[in-house]
Amino acid sequence: MIENYLWTELAAFAQYHTLAKTADALHVTQPTVTRGLKKLEAELNVPLFDRQPNRIILTETGELAVKEAQKLLAAQTEAVTKIQNYARSQQILKVGATIPGPLILFHYFQAQLPANVQINRDLLEADIVPLLDQNQYTVILSDQEIFTDTVESRFLGTEDLTVNLNQFMYLANQPSVQFAELKGLSFLVLADIGPWNDIIKTNIPGAKFLYQQQADTFSELTKYSDFPFFSTNLSRFDPDFSKRLNEDDNRVAIPIADASAKMPVYANYLKRQKNSVAPLLKLAVHQWPAAK
Repeated sequence: MIENYLWTELAAFAQYHTLAKTADALHVTQPTVTRGLKKLEAELNVPLFDRQPNRIILTETGELAVKEAQKLLAAQTEAVTKIQNYARSQQILKVGATIPGPLILFHYFQAQLPANVQINRDLLEADIVPLLDQNQYTVILSDQEIFTDTVESRFLGTEDLTVNLNQFMYLANQPSVQFAELKGLSFLVLADIGPWNDIIKTNIPGAKFLYQQQADTFSELTKYSDFPFFSTNLSRFDPDFSKRLNEDDNRVAIPIADASAKMPVYANYLKRQKNSVAPLLKLAVHQWPAAK
């Protein structure tokens, strides 16, 4: 078995190109690096370097060895990270999401959760399965139902999209609207709304979306303007949204009837974590607003 430090020295030499710089980077002496590289050649029983009077360069075999060394070191780093994340996951149940509504709900009932449940406030954009497989998250809330050898999903409920329109608009007198009826309007929209962004952009012809990065700015603009904005059946769990409703707002919340305005929400988790996350998901289902 070739010792790990030998692969590290080879990869470092490929990066720094001289024995002196390699030694400095690894905080060892130059003779230590020289001995290590010679030992690696001996254990592989192949020449890795072309040694000239004033320089040493990699042979083609050496270049191949470097690539394999980099793969081995990367795999080791990944393994260490995965093990450390797993150890932490046994103590902390970390919840993330790709859509904002379920996060609002989870923050709403966080006081009822065990102290070891940690809820990430930022939306995730990376692939869900690797984040779970690498133990970076215990549960990821999303609009995706996932079943693999390691991951499964539980349906939590449906998030229903609503548009908040000025009460004097003719559409505000309807029990519901279609996306097509909202064509050409300008909307205030929070920038970070996950897959809802593609849904409204795809389904409302000729609309303009005035994106706001900060929730505080969004609240101020909704307060002092008549621009329509979107909410869902989970928005009422947001204290800021509830505060806006309690203020003098002349908008009316109108459900959007299109099928694409109804988003199924799933909790994705590792199969081996099923028993650990079951109480958390049971509480989420219980808190989910009943369908109207």
